[in-house]
Amino acid sequence: MNEASKNHLLLKVLNNESVERPPVWLMRQAGRILPQYRKIRSSLSGFIELVQTPALAAEVTIQPVDELGVDAAIIFSDILVIPEAMGLEYELIEKKGPFFPTTISSASDVNALSEGMAAAEKLHYVFEALEITKRELDGRVPLIGFSGAPWTLMSYMIEGQGSKTFSKAKKFLYQEEKAAHELLRKLTTTIIAYLKLKIKHGADVVQVFDSWAGVLDKQLYAKFCLPYLKQIVDEIDTAPVIIFCRGAWYSMQEIIDLGSAGVGLDWNTPPVTARTLSQSTVFQGNMDPCQLYGRPDEIETRANTIMKEMGQHHIMNLGHGVYPDTPLENVKHFVNTVKAHSY
Repeated sequence: MNEASKNHLLLKVLNNESVERPPVWLMRQAGRILPQYRKIRSSLSGFIELVQTPALAAEVTIQPVDELGVDAAIIFSDILVIPEAMGLEYELIEKKGPFFPTTISSASDVNALSEGMAAAEKLHYVFEALEITKRELDGRVPLIGFSGAPWTLMSYMIEGQGSKTFSKAKKFLYQEEKAAHELLRKLTTTIIAYLKLKIKHGADVVQVFDSWAGVLDKQLYAKFCLPYLKQIVDEIDTAPVIIFCRGAWYSMQEIIDLGSAGVGLDWNTPPVTARTLSQSTVFQGNMDPCQLYGRPDEIETRANTIMKEMGQHHIMNLGHGVYPDTPLENVKHFVNTVKAHSY
């Protein structure tokens, strides 16, 4: 972490220091809401080419800092680079999403995967993008690195694509419990190595996305997810960690108790409920992404309500990634509303 970054709002909040207003950034802020991004994307063969071209990944990472005035940059990448580094290649099909030609269906498939530092080191293009971005940002805002959580990555590796139910992945938990734990263990060691390398190459903060937490129940989440998230939180000790478990409202207290620097909230958990569980936890998010389709005054009212109810120890963000067709002027209005707020 460079000296300039130490005084940034995001890092102050995550360090439990007082700030004059909440910091603001948006998940998926580097993307199709920005014309600059669309111009670069249209010149390439696909999304994966952009992820694997460090100079361009750095450029689109910085675009929302310039265009929106957000308080943090998040490196442009994809959560599925980890399964690929472990030996399971994926494709990204336009308008359909990720697709794995080969999936995990047995213990022998799990045993064939590489793991840990040996796998993580293959993602050199991500680390190069971090270094370029860090240099170009020159301390203007902190840089966030991220990873998918073990369960979310496992879901894609077994399902082979996105799903409404992830029933194949859940079936694996019931019918192949030993292999499921081994896969989660391998993913966890790789995620830890990957995040440590991201920090080494310039990330000031790291976030772990458990995007499909909500397809599990409290018992399954306690058995197959929380222990591995705890291991990640405990072993990443050189930068703040934010844990975001979308849809896991049923385990919010247990997620708080993991001890991460920050806890992400989707829009289904009322601020008052979160603050009832903990007054001191740094919560991040809570704004419904669809709220940004609304009128400017509605956006302003909702954002101010969330900030008032959350109080201090809050990072303003959406409860999930900003949607690609969100009006750019509404995104800017949201950011400006947060920046005009004061405690």
